[in-house]
Amino acid sequence: MKSLCGLTASEISELAECDERHALAIANWLYKRKSDDLMLVKGLSRKAKEKLMETSCPGIYDPVSSLRSADGTVKFLFSNEDGKEFETVLMSNPKRTTVCVSSQSGCRMGCPFCATGHYGFRGDLSVRDILNQVLGPGIDGKVTHVVFMGMGEPMDNLDNVLKACDIMTAEWGMAISPRNITVSTVGITPGVRKFLDSCECNLALSLFSPFPEERLKSVPAEGKYPAREILEVMKSARTGKKRRMSVAYIMIRDMNDTRGHLEGLKELLRDTGIRVNLLPYHSVPGDGNVSSPMETMNHFKHELVISGISASIRKSAGADIFAACGLLASGLK
Repeated sequence: MKSLCGLTASEISELAECDERHALAIANWLYKRKSDDLMLVKGLSRKAKEKLMETSCPGIYDPVSSLRSADGTVKFLFSNEDGKEFETVLMSNPKRTTVCVSSQSGCRMGCPFCATGHYGFRGDLSVRDILNQVLGPGIDGKVTHVVFMGMGEPMDNLDNVLKACDIMTAEWGMAISPRNITVSTVGITPGVRKFLDSCECNLALSLFSPFPEERLKSVPAEGKYPAREILEVMKSARTGKKRRMSVAYIMIRDMNDTRGHLEGLKELLRDTGIRVNLLPYHSVPGDGNVSSPMETMNHFKHELVISGISASIRKSAGADIFAACGLLASGLK
């Protein structure tokens, strides 16, 4: 049977052999109501519902397991019909509900400081797999924000990521504002260009270091797709776009948190309008590196801000269950 989850309204219309009005009713039921019972779709005759049930199913599946952090963060483990495993993180507070989704099972970018990189590449996730992480059980209330900062490199599975973003932002879909969806990348220049031309969602570049030769050691993609080139693409795409461009800078003590690195960041980002998110480092198993102290992170933030560069320190969540940045797949065998 064909899964409805992952289809656009027009694709649902073609599958169900129904008009646009009925297709929109099915899409609204699927992406907003989260129901498994096709008989509950409003606006369809019983005969149409029965015909739909003969050829299709909702396609929403349960996670295999979950872990709850002491800070309330929840990590879900999913396994799709092909046996690919991937993790999702749910972070909630009174103001917002954020889901950190994966775009691949594993990753082939090979960054040494990321647990997902050590896990290896197991395959791309389908649009259905990506959307299930937002629609799946265990998420109470409306999801307000989505970040593609889980397992995988979104630009390496771009067509499925773009389609998932289309469904998330469509009025007939999840109706999440594009300004509340952020896609993070280590940088694949053609993918970044296509992404910025194709949707209005936010983009975050994982930088690690302002110096190309140093970044190359930790972000192998730097060799083919230099960060400076990608930052120029991001800068030029800002005109007329209601989206945020940012740099994620994970700070490691005595590795990328020196005065030289701070000055390098200033030189690289001054007058670009690109925001800097400073993140604490979480050691992967077998790694002796540690995060920069908070005093250093606060100093970086202060110096960037007084230099005219917007900056913030992002609070870590779920580290005790290996749900924080760079740790997804730590719990997988």
